[in-house]
Amino acid sequence: MNSSTTTSGLTFEIQPSTQRKTPQERAALLESPGFGNVFTDHMVTIRYTEDKGWYDARLEPYGALSMDPATAALHYAQEIFEGLKAYRHPDGRAVCFRPEANAARFNRSAARMAMPELPEDLFVGAIETLLGQDAAWIPTQEDSSLYLRPFMFATDVGLGVNNPSRSYMFVLIASPSGPYFAGGIKPVTVWFCEDYTRAAPGGTGFAKFAGNYAASFLAQAQAVEKGCDQCVWLDAVEHRWVEEMGGMNLFFVFGSGGDARIMTPGLTGTLLPGITRDSLLKLAPELGIPAEEGRISTDQWREAVASGELTEVFACGTAAVITPVGAVKSNQGEFTIGDGTPGPVTMRLREELVALQYGTREDTHGWIRSMG
Repeated sequence: MNSSTTTSGLTFEIQPSTQRKTPQERAALLESPGFGNVFTDHMVTIRYTEDKGWYDARLEPYGALSMDPATAALHYAQEIFEGLKAYRHPDGRAVCFRPEANAARFNRSAARMAMPELPEDLFVGAIETLLGQDAAWIPTQEDSSLYLRPFMFATDVGLGVNNPSRSYMFVLIASPSGPYFAGGIKPVTVWFCEDYTRAAPGGTGFAKFAGNYAASFLAQAQAVEKGCDQCVWLDAVEHRWVEEMGGMNLFFVFGSGGDARIMTPGLTGTLLPGITRDSLLKLAPELGIPAEEGRISTDQWREAVASGELTEVFACGTAAVITPVGAVKSNQGEFTIGDGTPGPVTMRLREELVALQYGTREDTHGWIRSMG
């Protein structure tokens, strides 16, 4: 056992695995890892109690977590998570894209769920510690990366809902992954979800809270039953204002060529403030594409496509980066966006963002952080 850099007064204890994959075994797993199916040799854990604060920070072999059947997270769903990626740049560095933004969002989620905040340097230090041991797991194929999943859950033992848990565990695991949607970049078909609601004003829609995703499974199953890839969430009050696609933010492209502009639904407290979303709002104007936040109803979406005013639609998020939307189905019928193929604005934004993340475009925003 040895120690790594001290962060926020904590020293990460390093407990290397004695059963690491051999280089040959790792190479075989990295040939076609899929998404979220393969995991690296190690994980990071940090514990919290009201009395001690954050303590017992360590890197240890990836493995099962032991939990009492009465652990609070299993009964009352106090669990939040994040998602970000590590990339291998041409100069050999392992880097992450905007990890400080993920740390800030993690803490906003924690505050909403009555959980303790994790200092930003401890969040980033956990990533640095894990990559210090497992950077060799970063795949180098096109559209591949090492997906990082930090999460935190309540660990009090006992039943009762009068108070939030007084103890928690933070865990960081990593999964080498290929493209989120198999088969390359192809437009998805979406279903307007009018029967179920993802989030309501005053609720947990802006947080990366596990319960939000559990509540989405039935609607996603309905979308698949209707012959679609994803569902589009509508507002909880009128069921007509477009919010998100599955777990991704949506963008709408109006006009074409030099007159093209993009719009994404504004943050109302019911939408996830996506880091890819925020990055595109800043990146697009640099490319001469005006970007704004607004709102659009299902009727306006349909009518703007019919008139030719709305030319492209895409979704964005950490896992899938940018995904074109080619067609829409609903109880009122279906329609195709443009000619149903990925549009030029969508593809340009995707190419620019990916080039920035993979180190073939200059980072003028300070978004790329070297992790060793």
